[in-house]
Amino acid sequence: MSERCASFWNNHSHLNIFKGQSMHPVIAKTFGGLSPQYYGRHFVFGLIISAFYVFMLSRSPHPMQVGFFLLILINTLLYPYSRFVYESVVSFVMGSNVFFVNAIVMMVVKMFTMLICWGFAIFISPVGLAYLYYRHSRA
Repeated sequence: MSERCASFWNNHSHLNIFKGQSMHPVIAKTFGGLSPQYYGRHFVFGLIISAFYVFMLSRSPHPMQVGFFLLILINTLLYPYSRFVYESVVSFVMGSNVFFVNAIVMMVVKMFTMLICWGFAIFISPVGLAYLYYRHSRA
C-alpha cells in the first residue's frame, strides 16, 4: 500500500475493528468494520430516504410488492457501507484540496450522491465490505 493510502486510512477515525468475541470473525471484520457512530449516522440518512420512498409508494394506487420492500430494507442496511466506498474514493481523488462553492449547490450535489449511494447500495457496498475484510485481516 502506498504511503498516501496508508496515511489516508490512519487518519480516518470511522474505521474500527469490532473487538466482540460473540461474532464470527468474517462478520466482525466486514459488518463490524465501521464505528457505531459512523454506521448510525448514515443509517439514519438511509432511513430517511427509505421513508421517502415508502411514503411515495403509499400514494400509488398499486400495492407495494414484497420484493421492492425487501430491496428498500437491504439498501437501507447496506447504505452506510456504500457511503463509505463513495467517501473513500472522493477523499482519495480530492486529497486535501478544498473547494468553496455555493451552499445550495453543495447540498443538491450531496443529496444526489446520497440517493445514488442508497439506490445502488446493494451493488456498491460489497466493495466496501471486501475492503474492510481485507484491511482488518491484515491488522
